[in-house]
Amino acid sequence: MDDFGGDWNDYLDMLYKLFEADYIIGRPKFRGKRLNIKRYPLDQDKEATFWHLISEGISEESRNIDLRRCERIRWLRAIVDNADDPNIKVWKNFRKGEKRICLWLEQEDYLVILAERKGYLLPWTAYMITEDHRKRKLQKEYKEWKVRQAQKS
Repeated sequence: MDDFGGDWNDYLDMLYKLFEADYIIGRPKFRGKRLNIKRYPLDQDKEATFWHLISEGISEESRNIDLRRCERIRWLRAIVDNADDPNIKVWKNFRKGEKRICLWLEQEDYLVILAERKGYLLPWTAYMITEDHRKRKLQKEYKEWKVRQAQKS
């Protein structure tokens, strides 16, 4: 934001152009499955997925802009595009009854969550992991998933 003289509107416009290039014009795929975006509810003519990538909060109405998320708006696409890199831990889980795919760039404490839909994926959210207890929980979940996959083989 410093590059924009603190002008939030200019910064927001630049963030949206990056989002648009990565997810609307550019059509990413994760292991052959296309990523779509959640368009509604629109806010300031910007899609719901955009707001999820730059803000945090429990409900749609009470989300707050997170500058760390803003700075990393292109990370989600880069992580998805490089999901087979050994530095990215990838596993599936269930959250609120939905299948999710987790992609964790542990060395940067950055987590991407994709929601599985019929025939496509939604970039659900992406954020920094800052609390140690969350890191431990993710490590445990990943290890347990790996064990289950090995048992299936």
